[in-house]
Amino acid sequence: MKLFTVAATLSVLFAGAAQAQAPEKEQKMWKTSAELGAITTTGNTAGTSITGKIDARQELEEWSNQYIFSAFFKEDEKIDADGNREKERSAQRYLVSAKGAYKIGDEHDNLFVLGSYTDDKFGAYTKYTTIAAGYGTRLMDLENQTLDVEIGPGYYNARRSTDETENGLLARGAAEFKWTISESAAFSQTLSVEISNDNTRTIAETALSARVNGAMQMKAAFLVQNDSDVTADKKSTDTQTSLTLVYAF
Repeated sequence: MKLFTVAATLSVLFAGAAQAQAPEKEQKMWKTSAELGAITTTGNTAGTSITGKIDARQELEEWSNQYIFSAFFKEDEKIDADGNREKERSAQRYLVSAKGAYKIGDEHDNLFVLGSYTDDKFGAYTKYTTIAAGYGTRLMDLENQTLDVEIGPGYYNARRSTDETENGLLARGAAEFKWTISESAAFSQTLSVEISNDNTRTIAETALSARVNGAMQMKAAFLVQNDSDVTADKKSTDTQTSLTLVYAF
């Protein structure tokens, strides 16, 4: 499956369903954040790392939609045997996902459909596509803390770094904890687990953000991705520590 195919298809489906269900005045309830971070080193160790993410959420009367795009690149500069400098890409990962949640009963109960696609050139799995559906709810709803969870079945299709392909049914669970520490600081923890016969993929992100001004924030995050079944030449766990500027609008 090509990059953006899942997101584009699901975006059309979710947007169409939302527009059919919600009044026109409810169709522009968007909350979007865009973040970017970069590190450049020179001297004995030269290289560039860039990470970015766009998270767009749309709240309608009966639908809650979310679209995410993230990317990470790392390029190192090395000196060959002849003393020439050459650049070498050591990390290149894209992720795109779309989720549509239809609100039922209580304000925070919903039935969701999720599609995600990851392209990781240097990962244990170079391509990983997931489609899942299920039930979501809010387990904790305090003045400054919330905990949302979701669970359901799904299907995945993946390609390993060895070019072997695998696919099958999976069970997916996810949780998102948010804590508003103060007017200018917030903490978040997300976790998703996808269990299948061949592999269990776990992704967790811990983040702390502080507001710089009305729309700008500084965010420090630690991301962990683990695959239970990888080839001998690949590590099962990838981590990423980042410091980014986030603009919310």
